[in-house]
Amino acid sequence: MSTRKAIFITGGASGIGRAIALYFGQRDWFVGLGDVDTFGMEVTMDMIGHGFVFQHKFDVRDRAAWDEALESFSTATGGRIDVLANNAGIPLGGALEENSVEEIERCLDINLKGVLFGAQAAYPYLKKTAPGSCLLNTASAAGVYGTPGASVYSATKFGVRAITESLDGEWAEDGIKVRSIMPSFIDTPLLDHNPNAKSNEDIRSRVTEAGLEITPVEEVAKAAWDAVHGEKLHTLVGKTARQLAFGARWMPGRVRKQTRESARPLGK
Repeated sequence: MSTRKAIFITGGASGIGRAIALYFGQRDWFVGLGDVDTFGMEVTMDMIGHGFVFQHKFDVRDRAAWDEALESFSTATGGRIDVLANNAGIPLGGALEENSVEEIERCLDINLKGVLFGAQAAYPYLKKTAPGSCLLNTASAAGVYGTPGASVYSATKFGVRAITESLDGEWAEDGIKVRSIMPSFIDTPLLDHNPNAKSNEDIRSRVTEAGLEITPVEEVAKAAWDAVHGEKLHTLVGKTARQLAFGARWMPGRVRKQTRESARPLGK
């Protein structure tokens, strides 16, 4: 088995996935990228700038495609995968009654089923490189307290949090770490998307209007590194996420009141 550690990252063509890829790549890891965006993965590869990088186009909703992607990456790395970063995800905002069946199912399938399929497919590889291997899931501050105007998205991120906690217990005897990062609003291209098909206002505008902090994506990459190498089960990223977690634990009544007062949903 190769001595160079290896990480496979879904959603590696942009945003948080790209930032994680660069951070680990700069620290001499073998980086694998998975995404449906081939051009974006090629840009990420060029930015990493060394030969220990790999890309595989696939859809995280396809369980069989996961096996093919990870087997190909394992072959490229000389037989090892130390970290799977289950990062691929899509936003969905707006009042629930505005969300189409197609939008709801797509968000659930990518953000939740994709994470479960990734964990299942990665397990034998992570067990092989344990102890010290890690499943790293990208959750969200929306998994700390439900966000008005993002009920489906919040449900998926609460689910990712639950998967992380469940597998932390399930895989402990195998020596596999299971961790999540829980960022708030991160400065990535996703903020420039409309929250749903009926909205004509991008997410960034709503976040700015609400006076919320937009966290540099580099902070998420560092948090990912710290999560993989540390002992914290969930790593909060950004001032907004930390404040929300504090309030939900120690002042739940206040958080509920503020949430209800600010409940003009994204996309309305």
